[in-house]
Amino acid sequence: MASLRCQAEQEPLLGHRTPGSREWDIIETEEHYKSRWRSIRILYLTMFLSSVGNIAVVRSYIAGATSLQERTSSMANTSACQALGFILGPVFQTCFALIGEKGVTWETIKLQINMYTAPVLLGAFLGVLNILLILTILREHRVDDSGRQYKNINFEEASTEEVQVPQGNVDHLSVVTINVLFFTAMFVFAVFETNVTQLTMDMYAWTREQAVLYGGIMLAAFGVQAIIVFLGIKLLSEKIGERALLLGGLVVVWVGFFILLPWGNQFPKIQWEDLHNNSIPNTTFGEIIITLWRSPREDHGEEPTGCPAEQAWCLYTPMIHLAQFLTSVVLIGIGYASCHVMSYSLYSKILGPKPQGVYMGWLTASGSAARILGPVFISQVYTSWGPRWAFSLICGIVALAIILLGVVYKRLIAFSVRHGRIQE
Repeated sequence: MASLRCQAEQEPLLGHRTPGSREWDIIETEEHYKSRWRSIRILYLTMFLSSVGNIAVVRSYIAGATSLQERTSSMANTSACQALGFILGPVFQTCFALIGEKGVTWETIKLQINMYTAPVLLGAFLGVLNILLILTILREHRVDDSGRQYKNINFEEASTEEVQVPQGNVDHLSVVTINVLFFTAMFVFAVFETNVTQLTMDMYAWTREQAVLYGGIMLAAFGVQAIIVFLGIKLLSEKIGERALLLGGLVVVWVGFFILLPWGNQFPKIQWEDLHNNSIPNTTFGEIIITLWRSPREDHGEEPTGCPAEQAWCLYTPMIHLAQFLTSVVLIGIGYASCHVMSYSLYSKILGPKPQGVYMGWLTASGSAARILGPVFISQVYTSWGPRWAFSLICGIVALAIILLGVVYKRLIAFSVRHGRIQE
């Protein structure tokens, strides 16, 4: 985890600071500084090992334990650790397949270790290790937006400057806006993740095995790309700011789905095996139907491939070329990663130094709702109307999110900046 440290982590906030980097002088003991970042890195590990159910708590802690200068980098590191866990988890499970179904048996306790039990045992071991690290190393730390620590139960040195929790109202319009934008980003990702297998089977006549294999490789590459973006965002945010990166991420996502729209005059291969009683889907494109009806049938001994003829749009919707698809994968991956990190970072800054657990729970809930509704949306729209309608609607949703962000752009500022305590 040390490689994920940013420049802000490398310099303790000790003694007098020049007026350029802080609004006022900051005093933080070396002991407090080291403990604070040890605790944060333990939560990086927690996100890597088991992020499900812990996301809101971890991000709430990190938001309260970092200054504005440290916030974006810490949120990016958190997302990178989470993405790395999602990638390496399936890799470890694949490696355990080498043990085989028989495996070995520990006769003393009658424990069989094979390709099925080994992943579970590793998960349990890592969970216990994570619990021990949290109990022994994690400490409560809270600092304000400038990095000055609040009074807490862990450190009560007389030399430590302590501040009171600042008063002021949270900008609820900005809070709702970030929830909507985060919902949109997660919705788009859920739609894309869910549709990869079906889309490639329809467009490129891949078998189920090919679609799962190639789709898994693409999603793994998607995750690696996201980690690179998460780490690169730390540098970009210092130069152009979180709001601009969030806007740019949404624009890149829109471009990715626009490229994914089917054009041209080349049509996908049609799968006729699912037709019953020689019925033909009701469509106005008669000439296309007759031409395709006369095309050679598939060998019944093999798995039927192609776009099912009972999906009427298959008969008149041009195919999405592989180059289009791969380009959109790259663009959507970049845009989603940027939106994901910037949403959390901006959200925590807008809420300010007050406890953020409830608000972070709302943001996590909006993301969870998007992960539920996204697959439902794409399964209905794509199956009934095809990729042109499905991806056009996605482009419309993202465009509305861009407009919303543009309307409230100037209000998406940190709590302390909004109340005039520090300069932006």
